[in-house]
Amino acid sequence: IQTWFHKKVSELSGGQKQILNLASVMVMQPSVLILDEPTAQLDPVAAVEFIKILEKINRELGTAVIISEHRPEETFSISDRVIVMDQGRITAEGPPRKVCEILMKSGHEMCAALPAPAIIYGSVEKGDAYPVTVREGREWLEKYSDNHKLNPEVIPLPDDGSTDREPVIEIKNAWFRYERNRPDVIKGLSACIGRGEIFAVMGGNGAGKTTALSLISGLNRPYRGEIRIKGRKISEIKDLYNGTLGLLPQDPRTLFTKKTVYQDLSEILSDKKLNREEADKRVKKISVLCRIDNLLYCHPYDLSGGEQQRTALAKVLLKEPEILLLDEPTKGLDAEFKTVFADILKDLKSRGVTVVMVSHDIEFCAENADRCAMFFDGSITSEDVPRRFFAGKSFYTTAASRMARAVLPEAVLTDDIICACGGSAGKRNNGISPESGPPPKKSEEISKKDRKKSGNVRAILGCLFGVLFAVTCIIQMRAGRTSGTFGLQIITIFELAGCLICFLPHKDSGAEMIRRPETEKNLTKRTAAAALMILIAVPVTIYFGFSFLDDRKYYFISLMIILETLIPFFLIFEKRKPRARELIVISVLCAIAVAGRAAFFMLPQFKPVAAIVITAGICLGGESGFMVGSVTGFVSNFFFGQGPWTPWQMFAFGIIGFLAGILFRKGILRKSRISLCIFGFAAVLVIYGGIMNPASVIMWQDRPSSEMFVTAYIMGLPFDLVHAASTAFFLWFLSEPMIEKIERIKIKYGLMEP
Repeated sequence: IQTWFHKKVSELSGGQKQILNLASVMVMQPSVLILDEPTAQLDPVAAVEFIKILEKINRELGTAVIISEHRPEETFSISDRVIVMDQGRITAEGPPRKVCEILMKSGHEMCAALPAPAIIYGSVEKGDAYPVTVREGREWLEKYSDNHKLNPEVIPLPDDGSTDREPVIEIKNAWFRYERNRPDVIKGLSACIGRGEIFAVMGGNGAGKTTALSLISGLNRPYRGEIRIKGRKISEIKDLYNGTLGLLPQDPRTLFTKKTVYQDLSEILSDKKLNREEADKRVKKISVLCRIDNLLYCHPYDLSGGEQQRTALAKVLLKEPEILLLDEPTKGLDAEFKTVFADILKDLKSRGVTVVMVSHDIEFCAENADRCAMFFDGSITSEDVPRRFFAGKSFYTTAASRMARAVLPEAVLTDDIICACGGSAGKRNNGISPESGPPPKKSEEISKKDRKKSGNVRAILGCLFGVLFAVTCIIQMRAGRTSGTFGLQIITIFELAGCLICFLPHKDSGAEMIRRPETEKNLTKRTAAAALMILIAVPVTIYFGFSFLDDRKYYFISLMIILETLIPFFLIFEKRKPRARELIVISVLCAIAVAGRAAFFMLPQFKPVAAIVITAGICLGGESGFMVGSVTGFVSNFFFGQGPWTPWQMFAFGIIGFLAGILFRKGILRKSRISLCIFGFAAVLVIYGGIMNPASVIMWQDRPSSEMFVTAYIMGLPFDLVHAASTAFFLWFLSEPMIEKIERIKIKYGLMEP
């Protein structure tokens, strides 16, 4: 890299950046080097150069190299061992030649990903000496031709290249630079692309291919020359992306704006004025076509690179554009889905859709493009039909062409050589129909029957609270200004809150959650045991502390409560040990709650602790909710001061988290903002205040009386109201994003599944 060592990183090509990344890692002198599709965005020359560097690192430094790759043509030749994975399991394993033999003999769908020489050999001969490099394939083919007659006449002749298609994209002498004083990136680019044509653009990294797409898409404008779409200047076309043009960028994540794939796809149809049933039908059709029907309720950012690419493609296709611009569309796609993608392109072509594709995947372009163009130094230097375009080239050509040029100079595709050798070309049938496949089912969604049943229960409870509210109001009016009015007002608040919980709309927030089936909503023996531990053992421990230890061993009592909390928590995992990442989630929530309490130290009782504890309970279960609450109460008092009150605070916060988890599991507590805020307000006012206020009497009075408890509760009520209001405030703003993040972590890493 010495020739460009002092350049700015922004000035480097894709291949140079990849080599720089490799150099940055090698500075640390690793013993193992792990690479995830390192050549996916490299041109053929840069890819070969990069693979040679890896081979040198492995050979001269002894560094183990592990490569995950969808296009293993180059990596097969340097590999000591190959592992083929399918659906999370190992399908084949061994030396490269052995793996080729296993896959070809079994007819596995991953055969299409093997190097071209191995595919040709396995389709013509039935031996075990599979060639994995172009050189080995050339030597085998020359020997085969000496003993067998080849039939070059079966190789299709190239088209004459003439076209009478209506021009759809016209680029006339376009020039473009990103900054005034910077060199030109596009230099006199001219091209004409017809309706229903698949036009593939290839070239080295940094040649300006992606920039050319940005000009066609209208994202950038040339400072000289013009670009016309369907005979009109881009600036004259209103709603360019509404049915006229669709763009699949190099980074598909730039298209994702919603929290689930389903929402992202549905958003595209929002301006088409479709009813819900028709919109769902279209989403189902495109999701089955692009094989993402099992990913509809995942977060787009949690998908693999190939899944993101397919999702972005589905989103672009839903717009039904007349012109489709694709930047590295096969990046991250496995060999099987490439055949599906090829069929999609051919279907679009048959409907008159024009496709402009920038790609380094030579094999795909050679097989599916109508015309190919070479991009060099900011403009197109040559273009032709694939068979003439790739014939005779040394690097920008297919492996089949390089392998057979001595004996079959007209061959471009693997099928050409196979047919010329007397074999039969493999028929690719993806076996997928846009109408096939099961309808997408939202796993988190409660069935209509469950909703109806839940609505009936809420209606009955709402009526009950309404009657009690009316009775209490009548009693208050008759009581006048007596001493008992204040207590009746508190009761009235609770009854009114109950009415609101039952009758206000329970529209869930945008955060999707894993929900249990109805059969699993009953409390398990494990949860019942946890309830006994929390409701009996912890209070007994606190009672033991102030009765027999005179509240002087509050550290000991606090640690005893934590240990008792751990017992039901670890029962979640039953016979298996909890993984570190599961414990980290709990630890992070505790840390956030502690930091939140410290951040608002200047505002008495205005804390987010209870809100975070409630969120932990409904997302991770009652046992985890109690643990987050109790540990937060213990650790946060390192900053606010430990004392006899610590065990009481631990119990109060913990019981709120435990109750939230239980009520959510039973379906009583919903994840709507209103429901959570009302529950948080009531829980803090009743539970936290109901525990801490009497605790203050027990801690400081030798002979507590009922009058002391009433006085303590009345004196603490203003603080409890502030604490309750702050909990509702933080739940309103924090519950949705926190639930979303926790659920994404649970789904992505399979943590503490209900």
